[in-house]
Amino acid sequence: MNFLDALLDNYMLISAVVGWTIAQVLKTAIDAYFNKGINWERLTGSGGMPSSHSSTVCALTTAAALQYGLESPYFAICFVLASVVMYDATGVRRETGKQAVILNKILLDNPFNWKGEEFEKKLKEYVGHTPLQVLAGAILGILVAFVVKTQY
Repeated sequence: MNFLDALLDNYMLISAVVGWTIAQVLKTAIDAYFNKGINWERLTGSGGMPSSHSSTVCALTTAAALQYGLESPYFAICFVLASVVMYDATGVRRETGKQAVILNKILLDNPFNWKGEEFEKKLKEYVGHTPLQVLAGAILGILVAFVVKTQY
């Protein structure tokens, strides 16, 4: 079996990649609908609805459960990873995005007359997720793993 065949035969990997891809496409489409135009950065960027991080790790975790069982060490590792990723998305990363919004407003006003490229470049505001965005990503990932399983 060659390298590409081995990768394509890996149910857990394919589930995670498909979960991420679908979430990113949905995120871009939802953003385009609400903002009346396509922002291509959304296709690879973080933040937004649904959470592609959550979709990826939940697809991986569900695939591990379906392939190896809930008692397997693979499921345990994936479950812990998914928990940390989703907690981080709604915690630290979400707060970082809120801070970026405030800092961007300060930089736009430039009350201290700061000069230089670092003060002209806008900080990324889409880095974290609301709990609803994480939940939507998690549900999407779980569904993806079940659908992909029908192909393996």
